[in-house]
Amino acid sequence: MSAVLEVEGVGKRYGAVQALADVSFSTDAGEVVAVIGPNGAGKTTLLSIIAGSLAADSGDVRPAPERVGWAPQQAALYARLTVAENLELFARLERVPDPRAAVAAMLAQTELTERSGTLVGELSGGNRQRVNVALALIAQPPVLALDEPSAALDPAQRERLWRFVSGLAARGTAIVFSTHNVNEAQRYAQRAIVLADGRMLFDGTPDALLAAQPEAGADLERALVLFLEARARAAPAG
Repeated sequence: MSAVLEVEGVGKRYGAVQALADVSFSTDAGEVVAVIGPNGAGKTTLLSIIAGSLAADSGDVRPAPERVGWAPQQAALYARLTVAENLELFARLERVPDPRAAVAAMLAQTELTERSGTLVGELSGGNRQRVNVALALIAQPPVLALDEPSAALDPAQRERLWRFVSGLAARGTAIVFSTHNVNEAQRYAQRAIVLADGRMLFDGTPDALLAAQPEAGADLERALVLFLEARARAAPAG
């Protein structure tokens, strides 16, 4: 299977800070990849570069940004427009051939048809996040990048969101998401990429990360902490 997303040698600096250093990986259609790691690891920077909202200093990303749906943590929604109006605006910005048909299809896909005439500012957090994802999907991209998609959601809202995202993957959309909730990576991702200090330290299945830290048992969050501690001890001083 040919990769639908290829990240090759991506690097990014902010002054003296190396936010990303030589990050490379690829993703197949329908694959769900979690990007995990501590605060400041470079997760949001990586996703922003994949989505084209931030330029890399080095390396390459394929496909072009217009083929990647982007749902940032801070949703770019217009609170005084309805759900349908938000979707139609973005459909026109994306030059979708038939914006109204695309909006109707996306409302149905995201189960937001009954909310189509509701102002976004009146929606619950879970429904706002579904609109945020719907905007990213309006042009039917093969890749969807999600930055902390469930950060502000309660457990029931998270479950509904991930049921929807998992359905997208089942239909062939490649999903790359960042999260601080490592349990989400364990439950929903086929692969986990571990970033720390801008460097990619691990790329493999959650089970492989667990196997690397057998003392963590079945707890992926503990396995991640132990893995990072072991890498820090092994790093050369200075």
